[in-house]
Amino acid sequence: MCELLALSANTPTDMRFSFHGLTRRGGATGDHADGWGLASFDPDGCGVRLYREDGPAAFSPIAAEVAALELKAHCSIAHIRKATRGVVALENCHPFHRRWHGQEWIFAHNGDLAGSFELEAPFQPEGSTDSEAAFCWLLLQLERARVAGRLTPDDDWAIFTELVNGADGLAGRGIFNCLISNGLWLFAYAGTKLHRLTRRAPFRTATLADDDLTVDFAQLAGPQDVVSIISTEPLTTDESWSRLQVGEAVLLQRGEVLHHHLGAVSPAPS
Repeated sequence: MCELLALSANTPTDMRFSFHGLTRRGGATGDHADGWGLASFDPDGCGVRLYREDGPAAFSPIAAEVAALELKAHCSIAHIRKATRGVVALENCHPFHRRWHGQEWIFAHNGDLAGSFELEAPFQPEGSTDSEAAFCWLLLQLERARVAGRLTPDDDWAIFTELVNGADGLAGRGIFNCLISNGLWLFAYAGTKLHRLTRRAPFRTATLADDDLTVDFAQLAGPQDVVSIISTEPLTTDESWSRLQVGEAVLLQRGEVLHHHLGAVSPAPS
């Protein structure tokens, strides 16, 4: 399957270090070689920059160029793909992008979902993955809740509640771990496996698990900076990562947990 990566920070922050570690798993230290992508929200609210390619990230000159960019953002999401549903093609590479009521939404998924989805326009997939179909289905549930008066696009608690309910339902259909962001906040749901790490003062060094690279964050971060990283597997060997429980969901804003849900969804067979 795939691996996920996301960042939430209180000051515009790039995730070059983490993304470089992730790309190594895209064909070098891991077999997630069927595509990669990175979405970075402009910190001034001017949109989102999305990079995707349908090849192994570990050997991609484009991925190396993206990993070197200073894409500073409050929210970023990245993904490396191991295809289980849908052919290896650009339209099937995560993260996926949609607009909902004037907002840019980004979604990435790790897992495999059974069955089909009943969808309505404009929430239709462009590719052939169960992941993109699940994203469209979640947006459709949000739109139905908006029409029913249960939420507005700026009501983060109501949206969090709807996303948790929808993610619980999707987790009942297979393996569902996901990341969603609209640039204001980051939603993460662990159907089976996700890990979380928060860096804050006093900052220390960190060493990648998949490359001989160490960074001293004390030289890069300010004393008030808070940066949270979500990843399928821990990306560093010398930091304290916390594994989310099955069915656990968090909504992060500027690096801090804004909303938190502990679930009790039984994990699907691997």
